[in-house]
Amino acid sequence: MFENLKSKNLLIVLSSPSGAGKTSIASKIIEQDPKVSFSVSATTRATRVGEVEGREYFFKSRSEFKEMVSRGQFLEYAEVFGNYYGTSIAEVQKAAVLEQDLIFDVDWQGGTQIRNSFLRDSVVSIFILPPSIAELESRLKLRAQDSDETVRSRMKEARSEISHWGEYDYVLVNENFEEVTESIKIILKAERLRRERQTSLASIVSSLNYEFEKKKI
Repeated sequence: MFENLKSKNLLIVLSSPSGAGKTSIASKIIEQDPKVSFSVSATTRATRVGEVEGREYFFKSRSEFKEMVSRGQFLEYAEVFGNYYGTSIAEVQKAAVLEQDLIFDVDWQGGTQIRNSFLRDSVVSIFILPPSIAELESRLKLRAQDSDETVRSRMKEARSEISHWGEYDYVLVNENFEEVTESIKIILKAERLRRERQTSLASIVSSLNYEFEKKKI
């Protein structure tokens, strides 16, 4: 259905255990780089205070989500802490039309699916590690979004999440928020300069060769 879809721009997979900072990092990158937009996922979890439909997530019932799965409408999806999360292929299509790089805030399951998808050549994957487990737990408690039981579940899952660090192109330690954000900006600049992503190079080289011929060099 979507196999003919091509993305000339970057698909930036950003993963980390909960509390390591990937959402805040993604927001900062988008704020500072007008070429990057956020991939809004669909989810079956309940809306939190202050969240807006279509901004943080597209909120779906479990039956709606499963219907989208059956229709092959997701680039990736997974069940995390009892709720489904998924990236609609329509989001990638929209970014392709707008010629935007797209950043995905996903766990390792979503990251694996995107890296193994038919759009794998456009993917740049980055894993964010916390500086310590104590700091990770402290950040989860300070953000005050979850119950103590949920925090314990997220800490337990963090070990499994971190075990997948070696599957990513780049791995950064979020000890200093500003520094890790700057590192990602450097990564994106370098990836955009890769030969295969500079689509105008062939015509430039052709023009240079034409000049050689005119000068009979």
